[in-house]
Amino acid sequence: MLTASLITAALAVAGVSFGLKRADIREAQIEARNFPEGQFVNVAGRDVHVVVKGEGPDLVLIHGAGGSTRDFTMALADKLADQFRLIIFDRPGHGWTQQIDPEHDDAWTSQSDSPRAQARHLAEAARALGVKNPLVLGHSFGGAVAMGWALEAEAAGILILSGATMPWPGSIDWQYKVLGSPLGSALVPPLVPAVLSQDYVENTLQGVFKPDPVPDDYLSRAGVMMAIRAITLRANNRQVNALRPHVVEMSRDYPKLTMPFEILHGTADKTVYAEIHAEPLAALVADANVTLLDGVGHMPHHIVPDQVIDAIERLATRAGLR
Repeated sequence: MLTASLITAALAVAGVSFGLKRADIREAQIEARNFPEGQFVNVAGRDVHVVVKGEGPDLVLIHGAGGSTRDFTMALADKLADQFRLIIFDRPGHGWTQQIDPEHDDAWTSQSDSPRAQARHLAEAARALGVKNPLVLGHSFGGAVAMGWALEAEAAGILILSGATMPWPGSIDWQYKVLGSPLGSALVPPLVPAVLSQDYVENTLQGVFKPDPVPDDYLSRAGVMMAIRAITLRANNRQVNALRPHVVEMSRDYPKLTMPFEILHGTADKTVYAEIHAEPLAALVADANVTLLDGVGHMPHHIVPDQVIDAIERLATRAGLR
């Protein structure tokens, strides 16, 4: 019996060891295919990856959960670079940007960088690039960071795109709770790159874009696979798991904001609901223009980019930048 138990234990250890080695190899392959597109700015000893492109008034773009600079460089950058200087960030723990607090790199913690902290950190990186009084666009989770920016730093105007900005009823999906916990965060993410199939990723993307189609080149160009690295799985799940208390706290301060807002949200978005986020937010801030995109899901910048660009141009005009 003891021998059988030892053999079983040895096989389990060998299986885990093989899985970890395979995960390391796959992570290296993913990073090689999704090399940094931009430059690095050092903020308080931590690297912030940023793509700077174009000329004109400064426009900061902040991606959502599990995203990276590539979500914007493939969708909007070329269409905006003749009108704006684009400052496109990887958020802390995503893409090539390090988490703000080195202790958050620990596998056994549940702590994460709050939207306000991310906003302050990215604003400091922007200042190092000479950015002053920018327009700030935040998509999805990036909407919460954009609201943090509005509360914590200088901004001429804010564009919230399908943004998670308000408290919501109920709870988040179970996987965020599991992977955001100390035990789940330590044990699961190291093995995910070894076992997660491309079919699973494609099915997940279909759910994110629903009811809209996923662009044919999205998986290859948007850097999606960077999100399955252990470091990003941990950071992303912890951040999402902790988001609701942060937006509860931040929303109390929204009525203090006086800069112009453009709020865009798809009526068919089933990831972040317009009636829970966009419409209540518009009622709280002093100077908001809301555009509800009929039948559009969670990714308007890929599905109706011209309408997003129109909103950016409106915001620039309202902010006195053009």
